[in-house]
Amino acid sequence: MTVRATVPVTINAMDSSKTKHGGTATAGGGRREATRQKLYEAAVTLIAEQGFSATTVDEIAERAGVAKGTVYYNFASKSVLFEELLRHGVGLLTASLREAAEKTAREGGSKVDALDAMIRAGLVFIDRYPAFTQLYVAELWRTNRAWQSTLMVVRQEAVAVVEDVLREGVAGGELSDEIDIQLTAAALVGMVLVAALDWQSFQPERSLDDVHAALSRLLQGRVSGSR
Repeated sequence: MTVRATVPVTINAMDSSKTKHGGTATAGGGRREATRQKLYEAAVTLIAEQGFSATTVDEIAERAGVAKGTVYYNFASKSVLFEELLRHGVGLLTASLREAAEKTAREGGSKVDALDAMIRAGLVFIDRYPAFTQLYVAELWRTNRAWQSTLMVVRQEAVAVVEDVLREGVAGGELSDEIDIQLTAAALVGMVLVAALDWQSFQPERSLDDVHAALSRLLQGRVSGSR
C-alpha cells in the first residue's frame, strides 16, 4: 500500500505542556516528552517504510537523532515503543472524534450532525497521519503481537465515542431503536479508515471535502434514514 509522500507523518502530542492533573509540566518533563515525540515519529516512519521486524532500535535512534541508550531510557524495548506509539496515536484519533461530537452539541447540532462531524474529523486525522493509520489498520488484522490487548483497548475507546452518540440519538428518538449500536459504531469507524486509505493510496487527486461529502451521503442514507 502506497502512502502519499507529500504528507508529513509527524505524530504530535496532545498537550505536553500540561500534566494530567492540570498543572504545568516541568522543564525536564517537557524535554522527555519532546524526545519521545522524536522517537514516535522516527518509529512510525521507519516501520511504515520497512516493517516492524526489519526496523532496528539503532535505526530508530539514528532517525530520531538521539543515542541508542536514549531509546531504552524512554522505552524498555522496541515492542514497548511501538505499543506506546499505537496507544498515543489512537488516543489522538479518539480525542479528535470526541471534540467533533462535543463541538456539534455546543452548536446545537443533531446526533447525525455529530456523526458527520466525526467522519470529517477522522478523515482530517488520517490525512494528517497517513503512515500511522496504515500501521494501525495493518495491526488490527494481526493477533500474534505482544501489544494486541492494548490495541483492542484503545480501538474500543475510539469506537465507544461513536457508540455514545448513537446511543444518545436512539434515546432521543432521532435514530431508530433497531440500530445495532456496537456494530454500527464499528462499521462507521471502519468505513472512514478503509475509505480514507483507499483515497490516500488510489485516489489522491480527490479533495478531503469530496471524500467527506461521499461518506456524508452514505451516512445520511443508511443511519438517519434520509432519502
